[in-house]
Amino acid sequence: MQITIRRAGRDDVPAVLALLDGATEWLVARGRTDQWGTAPHSTSPRRVEQITGFAADGGLWVGTTDGRVIGALAVGAALDYVPPATEPELYVRLLVTDRASAGQNLGGTLLDHARDLAREAGVRLLRVDCFAGGDGALVRYYEKQGFTRDIAFAVPRVNDVDWPGQVLVQHL
Repeated sequence: MQITIRRAGRDDVPAVLALLDGATEWLVARGRTDQWGTAPHSTSPRRVEQITGFAADGGLWVGTTDGRVIGALAVGAALDYVPPATEPELYVRLLVTDRASAGQNLGGTLLDHARDLAREAGVRLLRVDCFAGGDGALVRYYEKQGFTRDIAFAVPRVNDVDWPGQVLVQHL
């Protein structure tokens, strides 16, 4: 599969939200509702605003094949709930791929793009955070991509248990 990575614009926001909706459907079908819940991201004003903001600030990238968006990567400053870095960094704010493209290293290709962006910016630290609950599969995925565990954290939720997170780092 030939993948093209390009900077995303406002017109790509619905496709990125659709990827997130598809990932949520996949998680729900497996009984894994503790990561993102059950509601589609495309119906969340907060999530729509977030993805639109990623596009507006120039940090949203999409992977396409045959003109179809099959993955998305957002990079920039760390999100508010994440403990700050101790050196200049590029932060992976979002990584999502089309479940139909699973097993083709699309996530790895997008992370390679993030590494290239960091190097171009003269930054030697790449960080990401992810859901650390459930069976820990997402943390292990990032470890397989060359990241190491750094700081565990929790995001408080109203009327629900805290969301367990893990910051992972990679020195380039």
